[in-house]
Amino acid sequence: MVKKYGKNLMPAAFMGMILVLWEAAVLGFHIPMYVLPSPVQVLRALIEEAGTLAVHGAVTVAEALTGIGISLCLAVILGVVMDCFPFMRRGIYPILVVTQTVPMIVMAPILIIYMGFGIGPKILTVVLMCFFPVAVSFSDGLAQVDEEYVNLVRSYGAGKWMAYRLVKIPASVPALLSGLKVAATYSISGAVVGEWIGAQKGLGYYLLRVKNGYMLDKVFACVAVIIFLSLCMNGLIRLYQYKALPYLRGKLQ
Repeated sequence: MVKKYGKNLMPAAFMGMILVLWEAAVLGFHIPMYVLPSPVQVLRALIEEAGTLAVHGAVTVAEALTGIGISLCLAVILGVVMDCFPFMRRGIYPILVVTQTVPMIVMAPILIIYMGFGIGPKILTVVLMCFFPVAVSFSDGLAQVDEEYVNLVRSYGAGKWMAYRLVKIPASVPALLSGLKVAATYSISGAVVGEWIGAQKGLGYYLLRVKNGYMLDKVFACVAVIIFLSLCMNGLIRLYQYKALPYLRGKLQ
């Protein structure tokens, strides 16, 4: 028990040490806020801007949830298609890898040119960032399923798609959730990138506005909110995994 809590407290202790050194450096060297705000100043800005950040954060979370939902649906469909038809996997998999070499900050302006400044480009940015880890993880999970189980249900009269429904897809859920945890962490960042390029609300819009005003305490406060929301998105997937897959609880603890 002590060892378990010690492992959990170690990162918190290091983070606390970094914050103390950060605060001491700002105070000791008299660093102005427009160069580097102290943790206390960031916390004060976070409290003062809590209402505004909550409004913008709700927009960003809505975009992230919509994008990751679309990514999940598309990834499951494409994963099954690639597993069912090997030639599709050989043709599509390299393309998926190549798409990840294009920086999203480059793609976002192109999406806005074609789709305007509405919510569409933000959601599509999230989809482009989240689709790859989910699709690859799920596809690899399907490929690793023991074919003996598939042959067993086929011997009882199950068709090809029934075998996927009864064996392959359920067996690939852990791999799917692993990809979702990565994608969930990226989802908030994807929405922020889309808002950064062009938006009237959202954390990306707020971040750009306070950055242009050199209000670095609010910039750091917004970054803290983005980090918190990204961790929450990842935590939601982990919570679902913990509740839905009891046999994995020992590995998650």
